[in-house]
Amino acid sequence: MPDKTPSSLIINSPYEKPIRYWEQDENGKLLTVTQGRRPAAYELYDTRTNTRRVEKLELVNAIRERVDAWRDAGWPGVTSVTRQLLEHWCERGEWDGEGKCWVGGPRQYPFYFCQLEAIESLIWWLEAPQDYKQGIFLQGDGGPWERICSKMATGSGKTPLMALIITWQTLNALHYPKDTRFSKAVFIVAPGLTVKSRLQVLYPGDEKNVYDEFRLCPNEAMRQKLNQVELLIENWHTLMPLKE
Repeated sequence: MPDKTPSSLIINSPYEKPIRYWEQDENGKLLTVTQGRRPAAYELYDTRTNTRRVEKLELVNAIRERVDAWRDAGWPGVTSVTRQLLEHWCERGEWDGEGKCWVGGPRQYPFYFCQLEAIESLIWWLEAPQDYKQGIFLQGDGGPWERICSKMATGSGKTPLMALIITWQTLNALHYPKDTRFSKAVFIVAPGLTVKSRLQVLYPGDEKNVYDEFRLCPNEAMRQKLNQVELLIENWHTLMPLKE
């Protein structure tokens, strides 16, 4: 904005899909508001020449479009358990009008859009019909495990997202024991002892567990089933060989 300094860089609600974003000029000095969602990309800066280059992540942008279409169609292809969970997680009540809290929903604050989009993307990859994934290919490393990454910013709620994944996988695995897409065995690798300590809330029996804090289960029967998860949280050093 050439005529004034913006009072705030926040121009979207965290609970809604972004509808506009700040765009820089080539020199990175001028900011203008652009309608739509910012394309996923890396911004590369060369301090030697004081230039900026943007490398778009075309696969991420394509997946976002497919997930949007799948969501708008009502999540076709999902199991009855997954549908119950998605409907419950997306329920948020009404804003009280005074800008204080949400009322009438299952939790005080709804999940952020980025949290819901992350769990929806994982569910889409496993459960959506193939026509919603046509042309999308995730490069593997040739190993026996399929590796999928959800990248989220600091402070955007990764621990509750991990709880959403655990709830989705565990309840489906118990309800559909022959469906190999789901598992009740979950292994979480922490980057350090401090994070490992904080992640103890992912154990359903923990006094401050996130499943009860965020009311992740639509009913008490599902919440009791969730206690059957086989969960292990370890620091990454545990995976190091004892000897060279």
